[in-house]
Amino acid sequence: MAFSPTFLPADPARRRSLTGILCVLGGTAWLSVNDMAIKHLSADYALHQVILIRAVIGMVLLAGIVAAMRSGFGQVRTRRPGAHLLRVGLVLVSNVTFFVGLAALPLADAIAIAFVAPLFVTALSVVILGERVGPRRWAAVAAGMLGVLIMARPGAGAIQPAAILVMVSALCYAGTHMMTRRMRDTESAVTLNFYVQVGFIAISLAMGLAFGDGRLAGTGDASLDFLFRGWHWPAPSDWPYFAGTALSVTLGGVLVSQAYRLNEAALVAPFEYMAMPLAIFWGAVMFGTWPTGQGWVGIALICGAGLYTLWRETRLGKDRR
Repeated sequence: MAFSPTFLPADPARRRSLTGILCVLGGTAWLSVNDMAIKHLSADYALHQVILIRAVIGMVLLAGIVAAMRSGFGQVRTRRPGAHLLRVGLVLVSNVTFFVGLAALPLADAIAIAFVAPLFVTALSVVILGERVGPRRWAAVAAGMLGVLIMARPGAGAIQPAAILVMVSALCYAGTHMMTRRMRDTESAVTLNFYVQVGFIAISLAMGLAFGDGRLAGTGDASLDFLFRGWHWPAPSDWPYFAGTALSVTLGGVLVSQAYRLNEAALVAPFEYMAMPLAIFWGAVMFGTWPTGQGWVGIALICGAGLYTLWRETRLGKDRR
């Protein structure tokens, strides 16, 4: 008999919803560690060097997870290489544009701008996947977005080229989850992330061969220097950050992919707003920044939107949205 945690609802639909919500919350927490670590490393290393080291370590971790599973390495075989290629391309563009933008923006500002992604996810789930999005889900997304806008303070200089890059990243990120939903019936979360790691290794090696000598660096622009800086051997004190970003992106990627496999995109998306308070936490702990009173209002709206959605899904059931 399969093990089922006693805190999960007995109803299969509600159990699937809660499992997906827990996966996205856990995945978002792990991915916030990745954002913090890459923000720290962006001052001294090239983006493609960071991604390569992260992907190699992540592939080792993922291989360990696959080896421990009953189906083993047989599950990474696929009959949908074209779909994986498109999804991996979206992930790569999303990562590169986000982290290049992040190098020139405070962590909290970059995360706040990136949270147009749940709106993209919700809208695309209607257009591409044909999912039904009720007014309460739209309200949860809108409340979370309002919290982000309060924290981002539009008009305070946030809209700049780096911010546009982050918005491009958000659109590609939403597209990634549309592909995850389309591929969920044939591909596991582990399979999806295996091919993403392969893509990271391939593109970072190619970029290293093209720009790794640093000849295009020295522009004085934080984003461009992060993209074109020369490679060099990491300092011993930075290896924990490299290991942290590999561990967090591997576990976080698997958990978030599983969340979107299990549930409609519009249900999962509002919970990704939880990354905003986590960005504030890392900003305070690692970079010496702290929210204002206005920031705490935004955090309350973000957390409240997710908690409201969680309450409806676990108490009222999916048929009463």
